[in-house]
Amino acid sequence: MSDMIRWGVLGAARIADSFVVPAIQRSSNGRVACVAARDIERAAAFAARHGIADTCANYDEVIANDSVDAVYIPWPTANHFEWCKKALLAGKHVLCEKPIAMTASQVRELIAIRDATGLLCGEAFMVAHHPQWAFVRERIADGSLGDLELVEGSFTYFNDDPRALKNDLALGGGGVRDIGVYPVVTTRIATGMEPLSVRADIAIDPRYGTDKLAICDLTFPGFRLNFYCGTQLARRQHMTFHGSKAWLSLDAPFNPGAYAEARIRIRSDSSGKVETLDFGNVDQYQLMVENFASVLLGHGKSIAFSLENSLGNQLVIDRILEQAKC
Repeated sequence: MSDMIRWGVLGAARIADSFVVPAIQRSSNGRVACVAARDIERAAAFAARHGIADTCANYDEVIANDSVDAVYIPWPTANHFEWCKKALLAGKHVLCEKPIAMTASQVRELIAIRDATGLLCGEAFMVAHHPQWAFVRERIADGSLGDLELVEGSFTYFNDDPRALKNDLALGGGGVRDIGVYPVVTTRIATGMEPLSVRADIAIDPRYGTDKLAICDLTFPGFRLNFYCGTQLARRQHMTFHGSKAWLSLDAPFNPGAYAEARIRIRSDSSGKVETLDFGNVDQYQLMVENFASVLLGHGKSIAFSLENSLGNQLVIDRILEQAKC
């Protein structure tokens, strides 16, 4: 393997078009070698936009391509497991959009395939790579907040388009799988804790059968996480970590730049002042693909977000959705 990872992209989805593929092309250790889409014209247009030399007639051709070291999968959730499995069994490393599977049992199967093949397989949680979350983790660990008692969060947007993939139950649509994963994963990343109990009040859109609003209460060792996510509410995202000595709040915890600036505010009871920290224009997608590629090239020990971490998150999502029977 050279000093550059050659990527194949399975699909021209918006997340690939707007964020991940541009990040790969900007990265220091990777380039996209080929792409396939629903039809060759769509693939060709995507390739032209991003300076990709080769297009393939279908997704299987990407996986079989000898010029591809790793594949990136941006498909709807219900297709993730099948194509992760296909790519791994064909000898390709895999980075897949979240959630990587529909159930925890599917994640366990991917772990088994990863271990049997010796290949790298990861879930594309870009937030795990943003330095603002490393900062939050450090402040909780060093006692700056005192005893952490409560975490609050939200992630919402408005989309009631019947043609939207996010509103297609058969494709794994719904708010919990699409955005509810973020308050859960960032709380787990920041604290290193797993929830002891999960409760959720979920509203289902009768037109689509998908969850349009979930209000969730998770009990962790020593603190609680309360969050809501919704697909038919005005855009909002926030996370607040409230301790006995101080609280910490993130302006744009999940999509810095696209939603708001990457900024953290801390208010301490001892000073009574609000400290503000700006993290600048960090590209968390570029950090994610560079981390993945560096491990493949032997320059890093492990990816920042392992399949074991994916399993922990999926167990929580499964427990939330069980209460809606989605």
